[in-house]
Amino acid sequence: MISHLHQEAWEEVNRRLIAKAIAEFTHERLFTPRYANGRFEIVAGPVVYRFAATHGPLDHWTVDPGSIVRHPAAVPDALQFVLDTREALEISDAVLPVYLEELSSSLAGMAFKDAKPDIPVAELVDAGFQTIETSMTEGHPCFVANNGRLGFGLEDYHRYAPEAARPVRLVWLAAHRDHSTFTSCEDTSYADLLAPELAFFAGDLPDDYHLFPVHPWQWDNKLSVTFAAELATGRLIHLGEGPDEHLAQQSIRTFFNLSQPARPYVKTAISVLNMGFTRGLSAAYMAATPAINDWLAGLISSDEVLKGTGLTILREQAAIGYHPAAYEAATDRYSPYRKMLAALWRESPVTGLEPGRRLATMASLLHVDRAGGSFAAELVRRSGLDPAVWLRRYLDAYLTPLLHSIYAYDLAFMPHGENVIMVLKDHAVERVIFKDIAEEIVVMSDFTEVPESAARIRADVPYEMRMLSIYTDVFDCFFRFLAVRLEPVLPTDDFWRVVSECVADYLATVPHLADRYDIFQPEFALSCLNRLQLRNNQQMVNLADPSEALQLIGTLRNPLAFSNASR
Repeated sequence: MISHLHQEAWEEVNRRLIAKAIAEFTHERLFTPRYANGRFEIVAGPVVYRFAATHGPLDHWTVDPGSIVRHPAAVPDALQFVLDTREALEISDAVLPVYLEELSSSLAGMAFKDAKPDIPVAELVDAGFQTIETSMTEGHPCFVANNGRLGFGLEDYHRYAPEAARPVRLVWLAAHRDHSTFTSCEDTSYADLLAPELAFFAGDLPDDYHLFPVHPWQWDNKLSVTFAAELATGRLIHLGEGPDEHLAQQSIRTFFNLSQPARPYVKTAISVLNMGFTRGLSAAYMAATPAINDWLAGLISSDEVLKGTGLTILREQAAIGYHPAAYEAATDRYSPYRKMLAALWRESPVTGLEPGRRLATMASLLHVDRAGGSFAAELVRRSGLDPAVWLRRYLDAYLTPLLHSIYAYDLAFMPHGENVIMVLKDHAVERVIFKDIAEEIVVMSDFTEVPESAARIRADVPYEMRMLSIYTDVFDCFFRFLAVRLEPVLPTDDFWRVVSECVADYLATVPHLADRYDIFQPEFALSCLNRLQLRNNQQMVNLADPSEALQLIGTLRNPLAFSNASR
């Protein structure tokens, strides 16, 4: 089970992670490399790291892993790199060992992925939805420690990590209705949603109980012990494994139904620390989830611009949460103890798929195979379209609805690659599907009316920070990398020209909204994600006031402002 952990593989993944650390920490102004003797170098006290790199728009650094040399000489070691540079990273004594553990886990995951048989992008672009999903190797493109998963042991990793691609049967409990809350969208009933499981557990399910799906890891490591009183008193009843096989998605705690692909995803709580948060689910948050999804689905269906882009969402059509009285009495609403037992059901994208179309996670646009082949560039080649035309189709499907949501509603999504599914026709993007709605969307002002049932998505975000949902989440955290992945077929200047044209064309169609924001301003604030994790890697953001927690360090030149299509 540890055959992937050997010296040659370890040196390779350490070089790659150090290269990413240099690139992203420099991007976030934690490092200021100097150029000397044909190489860049970072000086950290008596230690110097020298490397070759290129530098592009949005202060993007591409570091050659093979060029990295440490003085005094040492085998490449990402943990030692952090120790060498800890003063520049401003990492505290309390955070440092946990961060090192997250790095070690991320490195082990990289080595495991490298040991799997590689699927060249020329084959992967024709692969099925779940093959693409489980072939992703990078994780979040900005975060250096992006696959911590602290809490997983070796056997857990092989059973539950998305890249292990191992089918899983969920564990099911019965939860007494006096202590559990089930809510659903208006067109979804408990009996219809759970008909297969209700039939499967018919002889074991008492009256006045809800069926409750849980992650097997959560059952083994948390619920069976931490909720022992609930089990002993019968408020919870352990029923066993369910009838269907599921496959873990990139987000770890969400499962695709392999046995019945048209059935909903199941998202479960799992008390594992990963990328700045313990990945639980709040029972209180779950109660409002279906109402939020109904509201957003209604808004999209009634808006001609959004409908015109083909945008749809995967509604979180039902949710369930358990309320352990003792832990709720002892904690505030943000405590991990209140997030141990909740779940939701999310619509499957398979049900609305038109003939001749295929699905792929948008994260795949940043994927490269073992030989360095770009998935995005291969899609362009296989489509037969001019690269600028291919890109514009993608932008019309993805960027335009994000722009309109801001300009028309002050509504922001969290549209990173894992949260977006592309619908492909002939290897080009026809439309996109947004998911992970209720925990991620925000209405940033009182400009848009929100029903009381969905009131929790409203936040008072300062005007000057609202466009960061585009500048940071889209331009800096996705397009900055996508431009590089498309360089084999489209120069970076042309990439940003096409983006600028898309934005300008959208604004021309909504002249009554165009003056609400100036997206073409010369620069915007640099929001630093790794700085958040380096400051507090167990809860990066104050959930009571997310915008207050942002680490804004300096500015970035806005590539739209300097494109020849910007005005």
